[in-house]
Amino acid sequence: MASFIAFISVRISRKPADSKHPYGHGKVENISGTIETLLIFVAGIWIIYECVHKLMHPEPVKLPVLGIVVMLLGALINFVVSRVVNKEAERVHSVAMKSNALHLLTDVFTSLGVAFSLLLVALTDWYFLDPIIGMVLALFIMREAFKLMKEAFPPLVDARLTPEEEQSIEAIIQGFSQEFIEYHDFRTRRSGAEEYIDFHLIVDGKTTIEDVHQLCDRIEEKIQLEFPHAQIFIHVEPESEKEAHKRKKAINLFSGCIAFFTLHL
Repeated sequence: MASFIAFISVRISRKPADSKHPYGHGKVENISGTIETLLIFVAGIWIIYECVHKLMHPEPVKLPVLGIVVMLLGALINFVVSRVVNKEAERVHSVAMKSNALHLLTDVFTSLGVAFSLLLVALTDWYFLDPIIGMVLALFIMREAFKLMKEAFPPLVDARLTPEEEQSIEAIIQGFSQEFIEYHDFRTRRSGAEEYIDFHLIVDGKTTIEDVHQLCDRIEEKIQLEFPHAQIFIHVEPESEKEAHKRKKAINLFSGCIAFFTLHL
């Protein structure tokens, strides 16, 4: 079920923008990722419930050897599939596929935990070990789901990119600082595999439209080297003569203050 949800969401999110969805369908992936992490949470709660029931009503384990073999085989298959899905998810920046990979990985840990507990119970006859190990695994699974939820859900409410990502983008913009006066109203958000970046760029009012256009193109190309799926909007503002005069006056005042303190220190 979870894999089917991920498959459908990835297909929909990859559809190009249309008249009803001018910003594309990327958030479908985030919806899918959120649903999958919630399903993992529910599975974790259910495992804990069953484990508590087993602690209160212990039962002898039947066919432990067969159970161990089946669990180990299932864990191996799910691990291989999970690694393949996660690798592809990292390549295409798909949160839905990451969620699905985590879902498969939870099956791996669950199978290994069951196999380990069956082995211990078969060797020691300590039936309480099975539910205790199960609860530990359930808590681990829920913790991993919570970490992924923090990645899947925020884009649904247009949360900004991570501080590290924003610092990287702003460092790229600052690399062109000799060619513009300043930038402001810097905003970012994510939708599926795409990052949306926009800011206002103030340039000298005497700069030609062609030069400004080329500058914006170079900034965008540099950002997209690091964020290949980024959609970038740069709003260019010319500096007016009044603003230019204020800036020069402020610079002169600042320079005068520096000179004054330098002479008197």
